[in-house]
Amino acid sequence: MSCGVYFGRWLIEGGPLVVLLDVGASAWALERWKGELWETCSIGVPWYDREANDAVLFGFLTTWFLGEFLAQSEEKPHVVAHFHEWLAGIGLCLCRARRLPVATIFTTHATLLGRYLCAGAVDFYNNLENVKKLSKQSYCERRPSPPIPDIVTPNGLNVKKFSAMHEFQNLHAQSKARIQEFVRGHFYGHLDFNLDKTLYFFIAGRYEFSNKGADVFLEALARLNYLLRVNGSEQTVVAFFIMPARTNNFNVETLKGQAVRKQLWDTANTVKEKFGRKLYESLLVGSLPDMNKMLDKEDFTMMKRAIFATQRQSFPPVCTHNMLDDSSDPILTTIRRIGLFNSSADRVKVIFHPEFLSSTSPLLPVDYEEFVRGCHLGVFPSYYEPWGYTPAECTVMGIPSISTNLSGFGCFMEEHIADPSAYGIYILDRRFRSLDDSCSQLTSFLYSFCQQSRRQRIIQRNRTERLSDLLDWKYLGRYYMSARHMALAKAFPEHFTYEPHEADATQGYRYPRPASVPPSPSLSRHSSPHQSEDEEEPRDGPPDEDGERYDEDEEAAKDRRNIRAPEWPRRASCTSSTSGSKRGSVDTGPSSSLSTPSEPLSPASSLGEERN
Repeated sequence: MSCGVYFGRWLIEGGPLVVLLDVGASAWALERWKGELWETCSIGVPWYDREANDAVLFGFLTTWFLGEFLAQSEEKPHVVAHFHEWLAGIGLCLCRARRLPVATIFTTHATLLGRYLCAGAVDFYNNLENVKKLSKQSYCERRPSPPIPDIVTPNGLNVKKFSAMHEFQNLHAQSKARIQEFVRGHFYGHLDFNLDKTLYFFIAGRYEFSNKGADVFLEALARLNYLLRVNGSEQTVVAFFIMPARTNNFNVETLKGQAVRKQLWDTANTVKEKFGRKLYESLLVGSLPDMNKMLDKEDFTMMKRAIFATQRQSFPPVCTHNMLDDSSDPILTTIRRIGLFNSSADRVKVIFHPEFLSSTSPLLPVDYEEFVRGCHLGVFPSYYEPWGYTPAECTVMGIPSISTNLSGFGCFMEEHIADPSAYGIYILDRRFRSLDDSCSQLTSFLYSFCQQSRRQRIIQRNRTERLSDLLDWKYLGRYYMSARHMALAKAFPEHFTYEPHEADATQGYRYPRPASVPPSPSLSRHSSPHQSEDEEEPRDGPPDEDGERYDEDEEAAKDRRNIRAPEWPRRASCTSSTSGSKRGSVDTGPSSSLSTPSEPLSPASSLGEERN
């Protein structure tokens, strides 16, 4: 018997050691292992389920590897094996069945049952006690995990990867310029709005229409469109939906728009070069140019052709691709109902991009990180979101976002920020409000954001970026360390002890409400008749629009003083009883290395639930 095993380093930051197990090369043992799984754990796996078959193969290979590792080690190590989700959970079952001396950690990031029930219009959160239905296969493979987690571990980010220090405002302007180029091409012939007064909102993630809150977002956009129109606002909102769906090709009109934009750019450059050459020659002989002779008839003909090429009768397309199920697609169906067709009268434009972003795309050649930096607001009104990486990524890049109190991220921010909206974290109430009330609240958030001046948005982005420390692994990794200690104490009580302590009220970190420059719209009259519209970082010195002096460095220092080491969920004293004052040796198993490639502190909770 043999299987394919590869050992090396993961080519990412930190270069962790990894062991890769070739599942396909072990298919010869599938039927025998299925029989053993039934005999030892009473778990049956249907032969036609490819996903379940791979889970069986991986589980047995993992257990086999751990057993060989323990048997061939000269000094018996204390191994912590971390299993993520039911796809890897069979290995946990077999470790127990074979009584391997391994401390096990099981983490679930989300549940299929929760996803399906929330997507099926079930009042999930008000009927948790009545949720009894569970598919047999999912039940069998999840059964070894306990119903209540020992620790809930919030997910951190490698903040250093996204850090741009004082450059993130410049990066926002550069990325926004690339998005504007796409918008110029997409709306050619109907570009009757001012791009300098245009805000870019977006929602991104797995295409789960109701779970991700796309239904609430669309309804709020329709109401926002009405408010902007009746109030005569000059602001325009372009809302992007970045959700992968089934397509067969790019939309021809969308490709044509980018081609027309490029043609206009080339025409303008050609005329500019001829104009510049004639101007140079005129100045060289010491005379002012005759403006009537700077452009000849050929130049005017070329420009008129370019202008006529931008004319079109149809509205700009809502979707950038050709959808396979256009008539039944949830987003497109809702757009038809609410009537957001990108007409000239609409102040809210919608662009559905049913494909993940890539810098090699012929339409929008930017990667996801660059796209997020160029937007003004991320909107994630999720109904089912155990954690939520997308708003967290917005935060570390200095982009305000809207989350909900049904997401782990939203609850985490409410716990640690006295006034989240002042820091660009808007928390939508979807737990205690009806769907219609939640839509109204989201509309209020969006409309108030549209009323902010550029200066207020810049100040808010500065504050949002300062929240990065809350999401750094160097703080949140302590939850995972505590989980490791708990697992070791349960598996090896003769060597390790775990002493939970109540968290002290003075521990942890909490951002207070900012003392100056509220980000709400200012209605006071400006001291000069013309307000500067340059999107520059505000300088220290003169008072702001509300007559209050604002010092960015001073505000940052105040905020960072509120960041202290967070409390342990259960502070652990993990010591070795055989070595006196020395700590027991801990050897993290290969699966832990695989599960946390980005940071050394990120193995997850002991039989816990991870907010993901």
